[in-house]
Amino acid sequence: MAMAMARVVSMRVLISSETHRASSSPRSLQSKTSPSASRKGSLNPSHKTLKLNLEVSPHRAVSAVRLMRIEFGGAFADLLNEKGKGSGDNEMGYVERSIGFRTRDLDDRDLRLVTDIVGGTIRWRRYLDHLISSLCHAENTFRGMEPLLLQILRIGCYEIVKLDMPPYAVVDENVRLAKAALRPGAGNMVNAILRKLVLLKENNSLPLPKLEGDDRAQARALATLYSHPVWMVRRWAKYLGKEEAIRLMKWNNSDPIFSLRANSAKGISRADLVTKLNSLKVPHEPSPHLNDFVRIKTGLQIVIQSGLLKEGFCSVQDDSAGLIVSLVDPQPGEIIIDCCAAPGGKTLYMASRLHGQGMVSAVDINKGRLRILKETAMLHHVDNVITIIHADLRIFTENNTLKCDKVLLDAPCSGLGVLSKRADLRWNRKLEDMEQLKNLQDELLDAASLLVKPGGILVYSTCSIDPEENEERVAAFLLRHPEFCIDPANRYVPPHFVTEDGFYSSNPVKHSLDGAFAARLVRAS
Repeated sequence: MAMAMARVVSMRVLISSETHRASSSPRSLQSKTSPSASRKGSLNPSHKTLKLNLEVSPHRAVSAVRLMRIEFGGAFADLLNEKGKGSGDNEMGYVERSIGFRTRDLDDRDLRLVTDIVGGTIRWRRYLDHLISSLCHAENTFRGMEPLLLQILRIGCYEIVKLDMPPYAVVDENVRLAKAALRPGAGNMVNAILRKLVLLKENNSLPLPKLEGDDRAQARALATLYSHPVWMVRRWAKYLGKEEAIRLMKWNNSDPIFSLRANSAKGISRADLVTKLNSLKVPHEPSPHLNDFVRIKTGLQIVIQSGLLKEGFCSVQDDSAGLIVSLVDPQPGEIIIDCCAAPGGKTLYMASRLHGQGMVSAVDINKGRLRILKETAMLHHVDNVITIIHADLRIFTENNTLKCDKVLLDAPCSGLGVLSKRADLRWNRKLEDMEQLKNLQDELLDAASLLVKPGGILVYSTCSIDPEENEERVAAFLLRHPEFCIDPANRYVPPHFVTEDGFYSSNPVKHSLDGAFAARLVRAS
């Protein structure tokens, strides 16, 4: 076991050197590996010319390796990649070095399948692992399974149980991949497990847990059936009730809806964006909440490949984030600070609403992401009203007497409101993270408040639906800072987003948007 764990650690180090770490929270090492992981499939970055294998489906090979990079390297589940280029590296080259052979290049259909399979397999991971472990002869077989073999099995199970694919073709394709990337014995195991699964599904007798017993037992069953961590299920059952928690998990497991914001700073209207989408034959509908936004359920890859994002014609931005900017209500001539700005979606939108008059200072601790924000600001023609400040906000306010009209603190948070788009977050977050995040949020709120001039506005926002990160943080802040009071949100956002306390709140199930929260606080004159 020690040898196996050492190999997982070395794999993790290797992947981390080549991928962007999207989550700041620590991730526990998985023990699903074995000494055989040092053979093919262990992500050995050899650069020699490899033999072309035309028998293995390329989208499954890419999906399996990307899933390993996400799970062991902490890479963000980037489902928006172009032509297989992900995480700043040529993904096909990385796949070749990982599995020991070349596949044919991905076509557009392959790209769509990679997006569907990777996203779906991550969402349903707990459920899929339950099926796989139930079909293994012994629990140790599952626990000792090497990483690449486990990813291949997860892909096959997902395709059989959740996708409308011919089951025995799925079996054959994944067996081929296991044999080519690992060894014949691995292919035999994939064949046995997936064929059992096909028969059980055809007989409507999948081995699923029953909803019975006490609250803890029911939470464990729900966590498996809807593929979420147990602690999240228990937390949502406490705050929302069991039925609402189930509806939320169903939303998180559905295909995400994306919004596009027309870049008005370049003179592009929503009508212009609609014309482009019509020409690309991408189905869409106007946002009912924001004039510059359009919503799409399918076709995001087409939008990306068309170059609309690279040209600065539009941005991918959820309505929930746009409504937070509406709560800030940027006006021409104002001085605004965005305290945790990167990657900068709200910064850019606020800047576009200044119409060239005023300034948005973007503060962030991540220098690399600020550099990208600066480049994007130039692309969007708002660089004349954006200033970049590389700093830890808590240190920045200790040595700065700057006072602003408006301050936005879009705080680091659990991300529990965006799990339909960031499926990997549910497995990265732990219950103990919540306490650390609450402490950080309090510190950042105290720091941000120092930047607000008398009569100025402080907006605190998160992409979380958790009251401990939202309402409770604001209540604690107001106790520490009686010079601030709540400015009700109903003057700035539609009334169905306003809580009884005057806060902005978007509910994924109720509003079909990402979950988000914001409080608009005014400082006494």
